[in-house]
Amino acid sequence: MASLLQADNISKSYGSLQIFTGISLVMNKDDKMALIARNGEGKTTLLNILSGKDTADSGEITAIRDLKIGYLEQDPVLDDRLTVINQVFASTGEVATTIREYEEAISSGDQNLIDSLTSRMDSLQAWDQETKAKQILTELSITEFNKPVGQLSGGQKKRVALAKVLIDEPELLIMDEPTNHLDLDMTEWLENYLKRANLTILMVTHDRYFLDRVCNQIIELDQNTIYKYSGNYSYYVEKRAERLENMQSVTDKARNLLKKELEWMRRMPKARTTKSKSRIGAYHELKEKATGTQDAGNIKIRAGSRRLGNKILEIHNISKSYGEEIIIKDFSYTFSRFEKVGIIGKNGSGKSTFLNLVTGTLKPDKGTADPGETVRFGYFRQEGISFDEGQRVIDAVRDIAEVVTMEDGSTISSPQLLNHFLFPPARQYDYIGKLSGGERRRLYLVTVLMRNPNFLILDEPTNDLDIETLNVLEDYLATAGICLLVVSHDRFFLDKISDHIFVFEGNGRIKDFPGNYTQFRIHLQAEAKLKAKAQRSALNSPEKGKQQSTTSDKDSEKKLKDGNRHKLSFNEKQELAQLEKEIELLENEKSIIEKALSSGNLSPEQLQELSQKHADISARLDLKSNRWLELSEIAS
Repeated sequence: MASLLQADNISKSYGSLQIFTGISLVMNKDDKMALIARNGEGKTTLLNILSGKDTADSGEITAIRDLKIGYLEQDPVLDDRLTVINQVFASTGEVATTIREYEEAISSGDQNLIDSLTSRMDSLQAWDQETKAKQILTELSITEFNKPVGQLSGGQKKRVALAKVLIDEPELLIMDEPTNHLDLDMTEWLENYLKRANLTILMVTHDRYFLDRVCNQIIELDQNTIYKYSGNYSYYVEKRAERLENMQSVTDKARNLLKKELEWMRRMPKARTTKSKSRIGAYHELKEKATGTQDAGNIKIRAGSRRLGNKILEIHNISKSYGEEIIIKDFSYTFSRFEKVGIIGKNGSGKSTFLNLVTGTLKPDKGTADPGETVRFGYFRQEGISFDEGQRVIDAVRDIAEVVTMEDGSTISSPQLLNHFLFPPARQYDYIGKLSGGERRRLYLVTVLMRNPNFLILDEPTNDLDIETLNVLEDYLATAGICLLVVSHDRFFLDKISDHIFVFEGNGRIKDFPGNYTQFRIHLQAEAKLKAKAQRSALNSPEKGKQQSTTSDKDSEKKLKDGNRHKLSFNEKQELAQLEKEIELLENEKSIIEKALSSGNLSPEQLQELSQKHADISARLDLKSNRWLELSEIAS
């Protein structure tokens, strides 16, 4: 297999802070690789070095000649003066330059220049590239192609940057948290795009469904050591558990041996022979093994919560609009004790507005949000908070409380609480300015939970948090005696913690779905199948002919004007009939696989094989269904 990029024994530090040392990895063609590590272990730094944005202090990076790398940074820097379409084509290639100049000519209305550039677009076959760019931007909800980048939100800029790297079609695509700022539909579109694309990928993401469905290689950076797993996220979880179990076994054996060695060390004579020196060296190695450095799986988040009374939160007919845009319309709901609700919806559908209405930080146009007397909100905002860069981590927590009362009534000191949140003692005395983005989010979470809320509101809490922290947070939320309201685009997170889902459908409508996110998607797919089946039945029913015979003269004239666009050729009619058969067969095959996947009788290897087959069939169904609809519309 051809190697595109290789890192050998690379190290990086910033001043006295050692990020990593002696790291090596290889990227082969067609690898779809994810990098997993705790916050602060150097994921983004490593991506910066591999992409060429930064350099290692030591070691060597080698790549094939003229390797074309596309890099989606976590916080991309764009040119605010450019329009969206010009930013997407802001590279130096001839096709990109021509498309950019053509778009500028269209904006200026210079007909002579348009004619000249149209000829160049034809000769370079650039139209397909421009169409592809606009399709990708549209999938990412960027439809104002001539809007200046400087007028976009931070999330929109990230999506424009994502569109740019996809359109550039690099040989190696490196992405840092690509699903941040994508709503659930966009995330699933990107997931399907990357699965089908002939790309070599290295990514950092906390989205575990995304990892499971896109990646075929996982590399874990753990305490300065790289572990490689040839498989998706499910395979990685299984094999990592085995690795940690083996390490624990080694540690247990080492502890038993250490007791014997300790006895020998204590009674050892003062004269040191060569043999005894060797044994002393072995003792110290044994001691290091017995102590063990792995604490994964033993971390617990514990925090207190205040008693909840009978009345939790009653929402009565709240509405909110901005101008003529309706955000929420006549929504009512009464919360029960310990209820955990997920919130989903497209960007801009009103999710964050709803959270602000619930907490009283925003007033509704009408209606009320009435919390009970015992309710104490804890609000983790999407935008986070501004910490004092020059303050130490421990001081930021001590400013809130020196001692925190736990759920069982016991108390814990601020340093102990930080340790539970993966801030070891040495890190607690670092300045906040030295923390990674994920570590800052984790510190923010500490400051919210240590105030002992009994109604926790989380707005996109998973952004920039590492997977291990997410696992710990999920375990806490699942068992804590609190109410929870959470907005998230992390499907795995929603599935693990939510009892039911508020679906923000747009135009002020909110639907309460009685299940988690995956159950909601299955429900939508079932509805879509019924609709498609009804459309196919209608197409072949006698009633169809009656409806066609009563077509108005106006519609008939329009069809005549539009010509062949409304007539199927013989081959297209044959294709339509064949598509109906193929779609039915694929749907049956998909249904059989879904039953097998939910049976609980499959081995990990069979699960992986069938999951991939299910994804392939779903992709083929999408393509054939879209083509069927296209031909059906022409025939109607």
